[in-house]
Amino acid sequence: MHVRQLAVPDAYEFVPPVFPDDRGIFVAPFQGPAFTEALGHPLRTAQTNHSVSRKGTIRGVHFADTPPGQAKYVHCPRGSMIDVVVDIRVGSPTFGQWDAVRLDSTEHRALYLCEGLGHAFIALEDDTAMSYLCSTPYNPAAEHGITPLDPDLSLPWPDDIEFIMSTKDIEAPTLAEAERLGLLPHYDDCLKQYELNRAE
Repeated sequence: MHVRQLAVPDAYEFVPPVFPDDRGIFVAPFQGPAFTEALGHPLRTAQTNHSVSRKGTIRGVHFADTPPGQAKYVHCPRGSMIDVVVDIRVGSPTFGQWDAVRLDSTEHRALYLCEGLGHAFIALEDDTAMSYLCSTPYNPAAEHGITPLDPDLSLPWPDDIEFIMSTKDIEAPTLAEAERLGLLPHYDDCLKQYELNRAE
């Protein structure tokens, strides 16, 4: 398993070996020892999520109140997507920056984002599946979003695909508006959460 920290700190790409044979392939997109070595703590899993999306579907930018926040380990078992992590932590040295990874059912790369980071993706083909391992259960009152079309973020969505989005995501505030409304996580609170994770 190859592990790489993204340009947004506290987000990681995991690249597992893929073993093909005449039956198909075998791959382990999540491997506990590699994760613990990279993060300094095991992955806590309170919920698993699964979504299937049509080509052009954008989901996000989503995030949760921190603490406790919701860390996510995501991979694409079918289809392909551009997966984006956004640093929305007020006070972070990389606040407002993003990085993107292509996730697909060929290389089976996975992405882990720590609590307090924003997450979004676009499906590049029909019937694209996304699998999530989440550190905390879904809590509607603590869930928030930023519009994925925020011009100041200028996320790397392809310009040759018609977008499909929920009304909630379309009407979500920009990053600047979310900051003014006091919706965003604070960097210091996130760092404290990461320390708690390592101490458990």
